[in-house]
Amino acid sequence: MRCSLSPPSSLITLGLLATTVLAAPPGRTTEADEALITDPDAECTGYSFQPVQDALSSFPSLSAIADIVPTDTEAIDKFNSFKDKIPNIPPKGTPEGDFTGLSYPADDPDCWWTNTQCVTPKFQGIPPDVFQVPEPLTVGYGFDDGPNCSHNTFYDYLDSENQKATMFFVGSNVMYYPLEAQRALVDGHEVCVHTWSHHYMTGLTNEQAFAELYYTIKLVMGVTPTCWRPPFGDVDDRVRTIAAGLGLQTILWQYDSFDWEVQAGGATPEKVDANYDDFINKAKNGAFDTAGGIILTHEIDNYTMSEAIKYLPKLKEGFKYIVPVGVALNKTQPYVESNYSLPTFEQCNSQAFAENHQSSSQATTPNGASSRLILGKNSVSGTLMLGLAGVLAILHL
Repeated sequence: MRCSLSPPSSLITLGLLATTVLAAPPGRTTEADEALITDPDAECTGYSFQPVQDALSSFPSLSAIADIVPTDTEAIDKFNSFKDKIPNIPPKGTPEGDFTGLSYPADDPDCWWTNTQCVTPKFQGIPPDVFQVPEPLTVGYGFDDGPNCSHNTFYDYLDSENQKATMFFVGSNVMYYPLEAQRALVDGHEVCVHTWSHHYMTGLTNEQAFAELYYTIKLVMGVTPTCWRPPFGDVDDRVRTIAAGLGLQTILWQYDSFDWEVQAGGATPEKVDANYDDFINKAKNGAFDTAGGIILTHEIDNYTMSEAIKYLPKLKEGFKYIVPVGVALNKTQPYVESNYSLPTFEQCNSQAFAENHQSSSQATTPNGASSRLILGKNSVSGTLMLGLAGVLAILHL
């Protein structure tokens, strides 16, 4: 599948911030350098950048449930701008997903996906969730829970296949591994929000649910996503309203590989293979002849990424098109910023378009020098390293 994405001009104009590496192994200062490391132990050796350290006080605690930072007046103003529109639906269970003792009406008044897989909101004014794609014989291809520190071999494989995907990134992971996060954008993948700390969203307060989405938006590589996926699919009309207030489209799935359960012992590799095979066999038997599908997969660990590598050729046997979710939805502007675009589905699958966007083009740097971009893999010359500017540029909405 040859599908190229147009790069944001900000990748050129955002030069390297003055970055002091704290306790970082030699060479780990740019996305390009980081992408060359393929030993998992070396990849996952922690590193720090001074700009991230300097910004920590402006964000919630890493990996903890987010809340609005008390001094963040812009976040407070944004929340206040639509808080009165949030339906009066109480939190459900706990942020860890314990719903013991919860009494919930059988008629599903909140369109709670965890309980009924409801995808059509009952509260007026909220757009429906995306759980499939309109294009026939198409996979809306994506991976949750990144960026994984050891993903270079996986991303190298996707790049070798010229395969683009939608990456649902956790905000805290972006803070821990900013260079890995940058690679997704540089490689031409679509990036969506997967919350700050990966908790069950319906178990959070309104303010916490807002912060889980708001601060992730602020982190992701100098672009502001317009899509998100709730961890565990846990969403109801209260959470949907908060996401919509931030301009985020809810992306779910119809099929689950359950690759995420192997690590915890909840599923076997054989079961995951069977789930992938079932998805592919459904395609071969005509289940996706009128509309395409989305299957839940992850970049959690070596197993889930290896499984994705194993099954991409098999997916191609069952499906005609494998594209990022945004492309499958014909969503040409995936971010708030207008200097980055996705091709239409038709363009993505046009041989002439693909060949044209594999050629290199010139871009001028702030100092007047030219750098070459390969459209589709948005590589930036070494003198224009993305640095933390790409991660911290969107500090305020």
